[in-house]
Amino acid sequence: MKQRAILAAFESFLRQRSLRLTPQRRSVFDRVFETHEHFSAETLFGWLREGDGPKVSRATVYRTLALLQEGGFIESLDAGRGELVYEHVLGHRHHDHIVCLGCGKIEEFHDERIEELQLEACERKGYELVNHTLVLNGYCRACQRKTPAERAAGERANPS
Repeated sequence: MKQRAILAAFESFLRQRSLRLTPQRRSVFDRVFETHEHFSAETLFGWLREGDGPKVSRATVYRTLALLQEGGFIESLDAGRGELVYEHVLGHRHHDHIVCLGCGKIEEFHDERIEELQLEACERKGYELVNHTLVLNGYCRACQRKTPAERAAGERANPS
């Protein structure tokens, strides 16, 4: 889905709530859809402070992220860092995540077998699956090579 179409959908979503697309909300929207990284609200706030656009308050960042999430434009992920991370999802295929407990690295993956097993589990229990989030936690190759003391120091630097 093109960013222009996503912006039009976001504007429509805001109008339905008697809100408007202010320059600050537009700045948040643009920065969110410029990145393909997972980012926290604080990271986004830092990016916007460094940018040339209008001044955006921390509160506006958090409120706009909440609106984008409510509208299904972005999703959040608890990666065990003590804060949610976000990614834009419109126009992207569903995927799951693997999070390194050592360094905080996030890998995306899709496995059709896992998707089928989840559907079967829902059907067995009499549920209709609407949405799901799967997060696997472990250690990436680089963190696996570290000693237990080095891992513990890395985990303290990337708190869960």
